[in-house]
Amino acid sequence: MSLFDPSVLNRLLVIATRQIGDVLLTTPLIRSLRLAYPNTQIDVLTYENTDGMLVGNPDIHHVLCVAEHPNTREYRQLLKQILRCYDLAISTLSGDRPLLYALLAAPKRIGPVPPWRVHDWWKRPILHAWTDQEDENTHTLHRHLRLADLLGIPRHYDPVPPRDYHGEKVLDPIMPFSWRETPFVVLHVSPMWRYKHWRIDGWRALVHSLERRGLRVVMTGGPSPAEQTYVRHILEGSGTHTVNLVGQLRIAEVAEVLRVARLYVGPDTAMTHLAASLGIPTVALYGPSNPVLWGPWPRGFVSDSSPYQHRAPHQRVGNVLLIQPEKECVPCFQEGCDRHKGSTSTCLETLPIARVIDATLEMLPSLGKMDT
Repeated sequence: MSLFDPSVLNRLLVIATRQIGDVLLTTPLIRSLRLAYPNTQIDVLTYENTDGMLVGNPDIHHVLCVAEHPNTREYRQLLKQILRCYDLAISTLSGDRPLLYALLAAPKRIGPVPPWRVHDWWKRPILHAWTDQEDENTHTLHRHLRLADLLGIPRHYDPVPPRDYHGEKVLDPIMPFSWRETPFVVLHVSPMWRYKHWRIDGWRALVHSLERRGLRVVMTGGPSPAEQTYVRHILEGSGTHTVNLVGQLRIAEVAEVLRVARLYVGPDTAMTHLAASLGIPTVALYGPSNPVLWGPWPRGFVSDSSPYQHRAPHQRVGNVLLIQPEKECVPCFQEGCDRHKGSTSTCLETLPIARVIDATLEMLPSLGKMDT
């Protein structure tokens, strides 16, 4: 039996103020809510730089955006938008601000709570039902779906990727080949944080290997100057015909590219999650990151356990092949060897090029015979 009567849930707010990959992993919860409450208006509150992952989502009526660190004026504007405007607020996070947003938005609230600590004493009393924050053995998608369990509604497991039905108008002028007919591979080489980077000579070798097999290569990435410089450094003097789209596309437009790609290769980044959610063959390069918690969810995978183990050099599940360096410290769950986001990770810096190339051929077995 549902915790809340669907007939009195006219407006519902889902609070997902976290990074962009996690926003995608909230969409199975949102789809579960839409299927259970077809007549309810479902809005989502997220950060203003992550709302692109929700473009064209058919389950959402309206996306509200807030700055990651709002000033007084921005807080006032947000209050006007949410203050007691909803019948139910669902926080997908146990942090102070998400739960305070839920408290302000609706008379009924659910969400996760952290382990008991004195300064968090107020969090359980403001929630009508809660889940305990889990450890590193619970996939993020499952953490969100446990909120559906609180409501007594069925789970839906597939993430819902963004959709831009006008994306072709942007892509056609900038793609230098017939991208709908010509086989191509997407590489996303630069994650947000340095400690998730693979080796530069590896990306160069992979590009050459793919081009020798008759594939075009397309690189995607964000607009930051550091990311664009990193990609230019990979391509300088390489003599390849790689298409560099770094900084040119919105997330929903990247999704349109991925929908027709033959293969995607990337590290632990939101684009790797996006590629997996679209069902295309995806090679994910993981080093320090915990795949049990943050591994890309394979399209069509239905299970109440994570698709991955903490440590295994080669894990293929559905359309995803996740590879890890064969080192005892992997995964360390840390931000690189120096324990900060700008650190390098020796495990990824030494991940053999041949292993990554072999993984791409496994996901494209028919092309392996063309190797010279």
